[in-house]
Parts: sequence; structure tokens; C-alpha cells
Amino acid sequence: MTKTAAITGAASGIGLAATQRLLTEGWTVYALDRAAQPASTDSFHPIHCDVADATSVTAAFAAIATPLNALICCAGVLRTGLMEDMSIEDFDLVLNINTRGTFLCAQKALPLLRAAATPDNPSRVILLSSLAALRPKVVSGAYAASKAAVTQLTRVMAAEWAPSGVLVNALAPGTVDTPMVRAVSDPTASKGYRPSGVSPVGRIAQPEDVVDVMAFLLSDGARYLAGATIPVDGGTGAAFIPVGSNM
Repeated sequence: MTKTAAITGAASGIGLAATQRLLTEGWTVYALDRAAQPASTDSFHPIHCDVADATSVTAAFAAIATPLNALICCAGVLRTGLMEDMSIEDFDLVLNINTRGTFLCAQKALPLLRAAATPDNPSRVILLSSLAALRPKVVSGAYAASKAAVTQLTRVMAAEWAPSGVLVNALAPGTVDTPMVRAVSDPTASKGYRPSGVSPVGRIAQPEDVVDVMAFLLSDGARYLAGATIPVDGGTGAAFIPVGSNM
């Protein structure tokens, strides 16, 4: 039986990689994004959606109107700046998209997820937190706060929704080679912000590295996992490595 997923932030980065993976594996995908996307096919259904707009989110999930086996929330933004300098507009944008938007999408998807869930095959929700939620850094306080909130939402949603067959977990990537990260990789153009960079594994992540762990969360092997935030960071957050270390 074909499984169905809704993915936010589906037009680029991790969301695009997740969309491509699930389509390859035979899923039907409803791809939510503000950006233009390819035309609809039998298994790919693009939907214009601004996750920060409650009306837009409500309309998007009303348009899906079919049971969902999975919701994957990848939509997100990063705005940088010292806390004393950050504009209210940038702060609101980050919290509205990363936290409020994630909440809105999960809430509106819940009836569709419950409709697809069975005792042997629970529906899955995968939220995108960040290493920043576990180890915040200067010049990105709003982003860290927004992702820490996602981690806490994950825990509460998991406890509230698991009894009805919906398992909620989050992933916490470190630096991933995405358009969002590339846009802030120049410290002179990003108010001094620096990505975590190369991990102890010896490279930064590709979107597919994150999608590999998503695949596990969607698999039968994760049927008893709920409320977790899993780092996908190549060991970046595991221990502090001093500058100048010969590691």
C-alpha cells in the first residue's frame, strides 16, 4: 500500500532531499513551500504554503484532505545578529516560521495522521530541531531559542499523541550544506555568525545524511521511539574541541 507524507520546506535543502527520497521509495508526497515547485504528478503534489500564516497552513492541509502516514517539518529560516542589535522583525520572523509554523503544521496535520494510524503501523511526525537547541552559539540567539522550543514541542506532542498512534520525534542537525547555511557562511555578511563547520567525522553534512536518519524514524525499527531529539551532527556536539587542538 502506498504511503503518503506531507513535507514542509520541500523546495530546497533538507526538505527537497526528503521529498526526492520518499518519491524514489514509492511514497505519495504533498510538498508544501512558498517557493515555486515542479508541476504535479500522480505521486507529487506541490502546495503553496506559508507556514507562518495560520490561514495558509489551514488551507494547505484542507487541500490535502487524505490520511497521512507522515509529516516532516523542514521549513525554517536563520537570521543572525547580537541580541542587543537584533530587530524585532527578524526575531519575530525566526520564531514565527521555525516554532509557530512547526506547531501550526503539526496541529493541522494531526487529524490526517490519526486517520492513517493503526496499532501495527503508527503515523510519524519528524520535526527539524537543530544542534543549536542543544548547544547555542552567539549571534544566533533567536534561532537557538526557536529550535529549543521545537525540541520541547516534540516531547509534549509525543506524550499527548502517542496514545492515538502518532509518534513524534525531532532531528538536530549540525552544519548542513543547504542554501540557508551557505547564505550565512561569510561572517562579514552575516554579522559575525559562523556555522559549526567541519565535524569530528571530517566533513559537514549533506542533506541526504539527515534524510538517512529520517528514513529510520519512518521505518518499522522506530515503532517504539517517541519524544526523542536525535543529533545528526557527526559528533560536533559530543565534546568541546579547543581551538588549535591537533584533533
